[in-house]
Amino acid sequence: MERVGVVVERVSGVTLSRASVWRLLTGRLGWSLQRPRRQAVERDESEIARWVAKEWPRIKRGR
Repeated sequence: MERVGVVVERVSGVTLSRASVWRLLTGRLGWSLQRPRRQAVERDESEIARWVAKEWPRIKRGR
C-alpha cells in the first residue's frame, strides 16, 4: 500500500495515510486483497496424475 500512496502523492500532490489508501482501493475502486497461490509454476498435472496412478499404489503396497 505504501507504493500506491507514493504514486498518488506523485500524481496528485496529496499525501494519504495507509488507511486512506486502503479505503480508496477497496471502497472507491472496488479492489480486493489478493494473495498469490502457493503452487509451483512448474507443476505438471499430467505427471502428477501418472505418479498417483502408477507409483503411489506400488509404494502403498510396500507398507
